[in-house]
Amino acid sequence: MKVTIEKSNQHYELKDVGLRAQATAAGLVQLCKELHGAGVLDEAALDRIKASIADEIALTCPRSIRRDKFRNDVCDRLDSLFSGELKVGTHAGLEYETAGAD
Repeated sequence: MKVTIEKSNQHYELKDVGLRAQATAAGLVQLCKELHGAGVLDEAALDRIKASIADEIALTCPRSIRRDKFRNDVCDRLDSLFSGELKVGTHAGLEYETAGAD
C-alpha cells in the first residue's frame, strides 16, 4: 500500500513526525550531496528539492519582511549549504531587510 501526502498537508505531516528539525535537515542535506556526488541526483533535482524547502520556510516569513526577499535569502543560504563551500553560521547573523527599510 502506497501512502501519499498532498503538498498542502505536508507541512503538518512533517510537524507531527516529532523529529528534531536540525537533525533531519542535516541528514537531508548530506543525503542530497551524496546522491548528487554519485550521479543519482542531477542539478535539476537538487533545484527542485531546494525550491520545496524554500517554499516551506517561506510560510514562516515575518510580516515585516517582504516574502520574495525572504525566500531569495533562504535560497541563497540553501545554495551555500548544499554546495558545502560556505559556512552559513547561526540565524543570529541574518539581516533581513524589512519592507519599509531603505
